[in-house]
Amino acid sequence: MSQTIKIASWNINSVRARIDIVQRFIQEELPDILCLQETKVVDQIFPDGMFRQLGYNHLILHGQPMHHGVAIISRIPIREDDRFDWQDNGEARHVGVQMENGIRLENVYVPAGGDIPDRMENPKFGQKLDFLERMIAWSGQLATPTILVGDFNIAPLECDVWSHKQLLNTVSHTPLECETLARLQHAHSWVDLGRKFVPAPERLYTWWSYRARDWAESDRGRRLDHMWASPAIADAAIAHRVAEPCRGWNKPSDHAPLITEFQF
Repeated sequence: MSQTIKIASWNINSVRARIDIVQRFIQEELPDILCLQETKVVDQIFPDGMFRQLGYNHLILHGQPMHHGVAIISRIPIREDDRFDWQDNGEARHVGVQMENGIRLENVYVPAGGDIPDRMENPKFGQKLDFLERMIAWSGQLATPTILVGDFNIAPLECDVWSHKQLLNTVSHTPLECETLARLQHAHSWVDLGRKFVPAPERLYTWWSYRARDWAESDRGRRLDHMWASPAIADAAIAHRVAEPCRGWNKPSDHAPLITEFQF
């Protein structure tokens, strides 16, 4: 018997500050599983009440005070599978679960990497590259069908940013970052579901800066958020979209959610 599972991923930029729009999103979209990044809250005070009231009784949390933090919230059974310290400093940037069908779901928040694309001048950029190298090593050994979602903080293709030429030296779109992400994708032959459903060079953004006076009018977006699938299960994805209107809701995150439906 086949099963349809709707998975959403969203860098929420503080789940407590934006709990109202998270609730609205859940009520409008009814995802089976919601992966959040940048929750910015310790597990003990995560606002789980709203989720449980709406039937999301499976919460796997990996938080820390004020910064970072990831969570997987589900209305179908899941069990915690792993927590990798790809940052190598204890930051809460990953949590993974296994669904009842045996497929793994990994939720990751890759470091932004600071402003200067040079590891000597900016250690944060080096940490980002090293984080990705650890993910590459993990991907190369991966044998279980897996869905990898989250804020990768890299817009890999020329068409994944509003201006390739102007952003070439901007962290998130530098050639080195794009090449490193391509090696990560190659390490497991990951299928980029965003570009499977919206082929390049079609417009596909997930993030718009708060600095823009009118984010929609200027549309200076970047595709920083991604959903990838193991080759063995990529064809199970039957729909994918960016919930772009959420970027215009009251007190929004600067990221929009991704939604993928799978038929297993």
